[in-house]
Amino acid sequence: MRETKLGGVYESVKGKKRVILTKSLDPGFAVYDERTVKEKGAEYREWNPRKSKLAAAIMKGASQIGIMPGKRVLYLGCASGTTASHVSDIVGQDGFVFALDFAPRVMREMVFLCERRKNMMPIVADANDIMSFSHCVCKVDVVFQDIAQREQLSIFLKNCRAFLKNGGFGLLAVKARSIDVARKPRAIFNEIKVKLEKEMIIADFRGLEPFEADHCIFICKKK
Repeated sequence: MRETKLGGVYESVKGKKRVILTKSLDPGFAVYDERTVKEKGAEYREWNPRKSKLAAAIMKGASQIGIMPGKRVLYLGCASGTTASHVSDIVGQDGFVFALDFAPRVMREMVFLCERRKNMMPIVADANDIMSFSHCVCKVDVVFQDIAQREQLSIFLKNCRAFLKNGGFGLLAVKARSIDVARKPRAIFNEIKVKLEKEMIIADFRGLEPFEADHCIFICKKK
């Protein structure tokens, strides 16, 4: 077990198999069906790249993600908390995660998770309507978005303008089929790249196959 250059993310390599993990803030409790490993008095949670687009990007070699110990993160599209719980592990007790989703069913699970993790706050709101939750969120170091909507780019940029600090990181997970089922994903990714570059500096780009078909992640910095 060793810590990677992405602070708060660990890796274990056995033969040809590489596994990434985060140090659990809530030892003894599994958020989903993740495997846990105990080493030197700490518990680590295996981060499944087939259930987390952020983990998939790391497994595909993302050079930086901006999410580190002590950072504040606005997570748009948190669902029931699979990835958000690992982000919570990474930022630690000195960081904070604003976890937002509009679906009441999944947010019931998120509320339960936030009761166990004091560095997370659930927000039931539409990410496209920033005025409905702006009173709950301060300026953040990272905006992470995983929303399968046609207007996902405009939602992302709107939230970065409102909440992301200058020089902060914006991570946009793109689901091409939610934008246009008829067009080739690569064409959609290229179009988004051009639009992103008008407001953000693109630091990295990762296609997520074989973990997620027709998905990618843009890792950006606010100018």
